[in-house]
Amino acid sequence: MATSDPSAPAANLGGRVRAMRTERGWSLQQLADTSGVSRSMLSQIERNEANPTVMVGLAIARALGASLDELVSTAPDSSPLEVVRGDDPANVYRADESCRLRTLSPLSAHRELEFYEIELPSGGELRSAPHFAGTHEFLTLHEGEVTIEAGDHSARLQAGDSVSYPADVPHAIVNVGDSPALAFLIDTVP
Repeated sequence: MATSDPSAPAANLGGRVRAMRTERGWSLQQLADTSGVSRSMLSQIERNEANPTVMVGLAIARALGASLDELVSTAPDSSPLEVVRGDDPANVYRADESCRLRTLSPLSAHRELEFYEIELPSGGELRSAPHFAGTHEFLTLHEGEVTIEAGDHSARLQAGDSVSYPADVPHAIVNVGDSPALAFLIDTVP
């Protein structure tokens, strides 16, 4: 079993991006055009002067035809088990006064679903722009009371309720209760 220093993936990211880009014979501009990440940001990442968000890293990985795991891994792991550690800050996609969103699924570009844990304080919300066409979300509310909005439709959920809705329209999860809400969300990716 391969083990690595927890700080190694971040330290190795710039080198992996550069190596994968040059293996393909791409310039920084070609990677920028393909990934949608600016040339200057890519240059900073390759020089380890910037630590990209998960979404930026995923955009780079997709452009390179790789998984995010491949982009940050220092050595291949022969195990088919992909562990997502609860205390790994790299898996926290968003954390602010309105919402904490943590991925529970491995960070790879080659998957058909994404699995998240969502914590919302009273009055907190997670608002999202439309995702890719055909994206659908499935949410189960574990604690609290929330309203789900999807386009012009809404539903109020209490602990134990589940809902599915299109996520290729503006959508939101809003805590309308007096206590924190905890939900589990699955995004199906077309």
